[in-house]
Order: sequence, then C-alpha cells, then structure tokens
Amino acid sequence: MQTSSPAGVRLAPLLAAGSVATIAIAFVLLNGTRQSAVAEAKAAPPTWSPGPDPLKLPQGMNELGNQHGDVAVSSKGDIYVSLMQGLRSGVQVYSADGTYLRNLPNAPTDFHGFVIHRGSDGEFLYGPQLGAGKILKMTLEGEVVMTIPGDAIPQKYWNVNPKTKQAALRLTGCDVAPNGDIYVTDGYATDYVHRFNAKGEYLASFGGKAAPYNFKTLHKIAVDTRFDPPRIVGTDRANNRVVHFSLEGELLGEIATDLLMPAAVATFGDYLAVGEIKGRITIFDKANQVVARL
Repeated sequence: MQTSSPAGVRLAPLLAAGSVATIAIAFVLLNGTRQSAVAEAKAAPPTWSPGPDPLKLPQGMNELGNQHGDVAVSSKGDIYVSLMQGLRSGVQVYSADGTYLRNLPNAPTDFHGFVIHRGSDGEFLYGPQLGAGKILKMTLEGEVVMTIPGDAIPQKYWNVNPKTKQAALRLTGCDVAPNGDIYVTDGYATDYVHRFNAKGEYLASFGGKAAPYNFKTLHKIAVDTRFDPPRIVGTDRANNRVVHFSLEGELLGEIATDLLMPAAVATFGDYLAVGEIKGRITIFDKANQVVARL
C-alpha cells in the first residue's frame, strides 16, 4: 500500500505483523522531512491511493518481523523501523526508495516506540525500552549518547503488582519538545507521562488513571507544534479518544472521543493524523474537525 500526503508526497506504510496503527501513521514523512510540502498541506485535504509495498527486504528475509514497534524517517529520508522479533530484530534502516541498508548498531529489541528528533545538538533517535524500562538517546549511526535509567522516575509513579509487590515501568512511546525536553508515556502500566530535560534529568510526571485524566492505555504521545505554545497529543486507546494537554501537563481537552482504538499520531502542516488499530486513519484539522478518513 502507498499513501499520499496533502501535498501529494508519497508516504511509505510499512506493513508488518502487530501494530497496524503505528505502521499506518508513523511512516513519519509527516513530521517535517518534506519541508517543502508543509505550506501546501494547509490548503488541500489529504488524499491517498493504493500502491505496491515500498520496502525491498534483504535476501533470505521473507517478512519484516514483529513490528510491535514504531517507524520514523530521518531528515535524509532514511526509514527506521523497530522490530521486537524476527530475523533482523532491533531497528532496521531502509533508504528512501525502500532498499534495506543496515540494522542500527546497539539498538535494543524492545523499542515499542521511538522518534527521530532534530535539535540544536543534531539529529538523534530517542526511544524508551518496553522491557528494560530505560530511555535511550542514540545517533543515527547507532552510538548511545545518553541513557536515562528507569529509577530516575520516582517509585510512586511505577506500577506495583498486587501479588508480587514488584514495581515496573512499561514505557510505550515518547517525543521531544522544541526546547529539548523529553516526554515518555507509561502506556502499558500507569498511564503517567514522565518529563525530562535535554540532559536527561527528571522534571515531573502527570496524567494517570485518576481524574481529571482518566487514561486507559495512553499508548503514544506526540508534541503538536501546530500550536504556539506547542501541546502534547495523547492517544487514550482503550477510551477511544485523543486528547490535548499542555507541555506542563494540564489537560486542555478532547480532540475526538469516537475513534477505533487510537494508537499513534503524527502532524503534518495543519493536520493531525491518528492511526487506529481497527484499520483506519482519521485526519483532523486544527479545529479538531475530521477532514478525511483513510
């Protein structure tokens, strides 16, 4: 399959077992890698058409693997795909034309979510480890330049098993704000969002299952730079809704409450794309109106 952005940019969906919503959305050519198309994205609604699978798997590999992970695109157009299982699990890297290039050295096999962010210090991959409970910052060549240990997050925000009394984190997604602050969601455990500064120092936690948030699987988050100041978008999967909150954690409101298990989000121009596990992408404008469904 192949899709088109509002400006006619071809988006490469990475079809694999596991995370339909992440695959459908996070071929993040949406997130600024096609800068020339952004202005056009404000004028025309999104369109799409079917096309061939864009990825050319390496010889001897018949399937991508268990893509219970994420996808991001670098400023060069290279496509990074995280795989939890398979012949080449970890993070696979493909060129813009879909040619397999390499696996990213030192990348773990439990990146459930990751992003590529370009800041004042360069372009890096940021990812929380679902199993290990750590957050990594890596170069696009695979060097680990920062590790935030799980115990940087206060234990009161961890999930405690009532039987074993063991505490755990189940970090599912992250994003980076323009000032370098890192936001990570504990979507498979407590539904808290944890905030760190660019140095990896813990700042705060917000969200959770209690009012006013009432989250049930805050699966993925994204910094929404369509607004000034930027906001955070959260996919509250089991509640079938998508919400906005401030960078300080104030719940600003609901974008939609009738989705089909929303699990991933990305912005492009004035649009917000929401990937839904039950096989749909819904496109919203800045007024939270539906402009297209793919």
